[in-house]
Amino acid sequence: MSELVTLSKDGEIGVITVNNPPVNALSPGVPEGIAASIEAITKDDSIKGAVMIGAGQTFIAGADIREFGKITSGQRKEGINFHMVLQMIEDCPKPVVAAIHGTAFGGGLEVAMAFHYRVAVPAAQVGQPEVKLGLIPGAAGTVRLPRLAGVARAVQMCADGNPISAKEALESGIVDAVVEGDLLQGAIAFVREKIASGETPRKTRERNEKLGDEASNAPVFAAARDLAKKTARGMMAPQAAIDAVEAATKLPFIDAVKKEAELFQQCLFSDQSKALIHVFFGEREVARIPDIPKDVKPFEIRKAAVIGAGTMGGGIAMNYANAGIPVIIKETAQDFLDRGMAIIRKNYENSVRKGRFSQETMDKRMALITPQLTYDGFEDADIVVEAVFEGMELKKQIFGELDKICKQGAILASNTSTLDIDEIASATTRPEFVIGHHFFSPANVMRLLEIVRGKATNKEVIATSMALAKKLKKVGVLVGNCNGFVGNRMLHQYGREAQFLVEEGARPQDVDGALYNFGMAMGPLAVGDLAGLDVGWRIRKEHAHLRVAGDRYPLVADRLCEMGRYGQKTGAGWYKYDENRKTIPDPEVDKLIEEVAAEQGIKRRTITEDEIIERTQYALINEGAKILEEGIALRAVDIDIIYLNGYGYPARRGGPMWYADAVGLKKVYDRICRFHEEHGKIWAPAPLLKKLAEEGRTFADFDKQK
Repeated sequence: MSELVTLSKDGEIGVITVNNPPVNALSPGVPEGIAASIEAITKDDSIKGAVMIGAGQTFIAGADIREFGKITSGQRKEGINFHMVLQMIEDCPKPVVAAIHGTAFGGGLEVAMAFHYRVAVPAAQVGQPEVKLGLIPGAAGTVRLPRLAGVARAVQMCADGNPISAKEALESGIVDAVVEGDLLQGAIAFVREKIASGETPRKTRERNEKLGDEASNAPVFAAARDLAKKTARGMMAPQAAIDAVEAATKLPFIDAVKKEAELFQQCLFSDQSKALIHVFFGEREVARIPDIPKDVKPFEIRKAAVIGAGTMGGGIAMNYANAGIPVIIKETAQDFLDRGMAIIRKNYENSVRKGRFSQETMDKRMALITPQLTYDGFEDADIVVEAVFEGMELKKQIFGELDKICKQGAILASNTSTLDIDEIASATTRPEFVIGHHFFSPANVMRLLEIVRGKATNKEVIATSMALAKKLKKVGVLVGNCNGFVGNRMLHQYGREAQFLVEEGARPQDVDGALYNFGMAMGPLAVGDLAGLDVGWRIRKEHAHLRVAGDRYPLVADRLCEMGRYGQKTGAGWYKYDENRKTIPDPEVDKLIEEVAAEQGIKRRTITEDEIIERTQYALINEGAKILEEGIALRAVDIDIIYLNGYGYPARRGGPMWYADAVGLKKVYDRICRFHEEHGKIWAPAPLLKKLAEEGRTFADFDKQK
């Protein structure tokens, strides 16, 4: 045994306790401790059966993910053979029971499945989430799970990575009983019953009755592969997981385990898995703000208010209601307010219809939202979020009004996506309490909250914003103040190149198709149509004074807006849309593009998919390097997390800065230098990119130094 795993007794029942805070991960020492405990139980004649339970809040939440990086980098030394530990559990001559509370995920479920029986509390969850890290189960998870749950359930769990409840696990045969009340005592009672019955414990690896036959399984695997192609586009791990479960139905146990190991290794050493593990740790790293000490205490947010009941304001109000925080939503006219509340209600009704939560939950959330036309009650709000359209004068007017109404200590947040937070704060006498809370549309769905720090914003307000993001189930990323902050400042360069490529010879569907194939959720021109081209047009007009004379400026989107083509909402933008909003290429747009190119003296040519990818991605990367050098983003990983959670960047690419490292910064830099020669000063290489490329370093190296 070890300090991480202890063995005690309750009469004739051995009790193995895993105590590896915070989530009892299978770090080095834990498998060894389990093996030692099983060996001791086997040799101790006074012990007739045993239970294994996790200390604290959970059973075993999975493997220690840091170990995967050590394996791929060659740092990890040979440890105990984990398969042998699982076989020791199965081969124990005495009945052994896994007692599950919290979560049994990944390696945790693989351990539990090696026990003869499993019991769980009603709130427990089990799952094989490895695909979310670009992996598949690596300790016979794909081989034991179909033996317990059947082929269809095993394929689903291994390919989509989503957990199931204790109730579903009981129905599937993964757990043998759900224990109400004290889990340990319930598990001990369960194993005593098994001892009294004289029942011979069954080894999971010897259970074949649920494996089916090739004819009955074929449609299950075919459907799973088709679904994975749609829902996990471009991902190798879900397909590998399906292959592994299929092998479990066709091969002897030991051969299926070998096949799983082969597929696991392919996934582990893939760029996709490395990228997804980078993302996993990145979402935790962005919460760390170097100059905000841990002893800075966030303010308590008991009541909120939102100004504006449009798409953004309504979504923001829903976030607060979803978190159980009462929220006022204010509009200037009753019809605007009614329309906004109707959309909120419709969103909730859709969720109830889809079974995401009950009508009772919807009613409680709706009751937390107070619609009104006045500032009544704003004096009690702990935070006010302004979500009106993107105009500086209007925002300053509102913040001036809030300054007079809101209590001292209230946080005044703007949902601006581009405007200067310091200028907005200048309309108040309390700039230290002003901050940007840039939600992404639809705000009740998108995970990103870009938190914009002004020059005067105090540390408590920042700490509160980061804590609030977590409470609202968002990924909060702190950024500095500049035009567009991080996300939209980079997006402007991305969109610029997409439009330039169209002017130079690519069709809109060529650009969008290339980037969709790259892995983006949508191409940039289709995104513009979805969001409304007039939104960007308004912002461009707001910032027209910042344009540098003589710089090339993309003209087609503005011309489309002048024609009243705002995108899907008007039935036409870059594309035409039918009554089902199906995208239809439009010859009228092709004609407009050719006219603009002729006016600008641009000679149109054939543009390859590779050039589309390089021009758009390297524009993102170059601007990201400038943002890093200026300190607008704290780390390269912060940029990656922003793009993954706010802009539909493919997780399997790890984010734009990780993607640059994967391509090689020297290659990226050399290509940018070429674009600089061909297209002028807008492609001037970022000094930081030049420095890292010449030194043979990466953005990941840059992060490590911070």
